[in-house]
Amino acid sequence: MDAAQVFDVLREGLWVSLVVSLPVLGIALLVGVVIGLFQALTSIQEMTLTFVPKLAAILAVFWMSMGYSGQLLVNFYKDQVIENIADGF
Repeated sequence: MDAAQVFDVLREGLWVSLVVSLPVLGIALLVGVVIGLFQALTSIQEMTLTFVPKLAAILAVFWMSMGYSGQLLVNFYKDQVIENIADGF
């Protein structure tokens, strides 16, 4: 296995990790901004107001995207990692 193949597997692994984490991080950012705006408008400074809705939204998005993310990871390992191990690096 030469350097180009290693970099190709690393690049693909970084892309897969970005795609898998993007829905959860995106919803966390969106809910955080909405709750922050709500707190700024109403002057409510309660810590659980930011934590509980964000946690609920993250869990919901994680549950909804779990099948897609799992299939993406399985395909990556099957096509890249296992393939290179079977070829003997």
